[in-house]
Amino acid sequence: MPLDHLGIAVRSLDQAIPRWESALGQKAGRPEEVPGQGVRVCFLATGTGALEFLEPTRPDSPVGRFLARRGEGLHHVAFAVGDLGAKLAELKGHGVKLIDPQPRRGARGHWVAFAHPESFGGVLTEFVQPGEPSP
Repeated sequence: MPLDHLGIAVRSLDQAIPRWESALGQKAGRPEEVPGQGVRVCFLATGTGALEFLEPTRPDSPVGRFLARRGEGLHHVAFAVGDLGAKLAELKGHGVKLIDPQPRRGARGHWVAFAHPESFGGVLTEFVQPGEPSP
């Protein structure tokens, strides 16, 4: 299962993105808001995956709470899957605790679902299935 991206929580996309672009010699895409999660996100391709920068749009969002507790840094690891529904059924069958028992729309119009960190050694884990962009 290929790595899709690493999610990095930041307080400000405007401050974080230029540092990463300069360090990696790559340009990031345009920021996108994901209202259901209370974040603005921006992706920077790395060749074999991407970095997803997450800026909270409200302090009570999952990323807002993460920043308040832990500060900026690695938020989650995401893997690409071909059939997210089947992957969730497989994970559930192996006793994995799912945050999202059903796929939902995420950034880039992809289908996403998260597994609880306690099932993966403290690492929040996302599974991503490419999908058509939302209207």
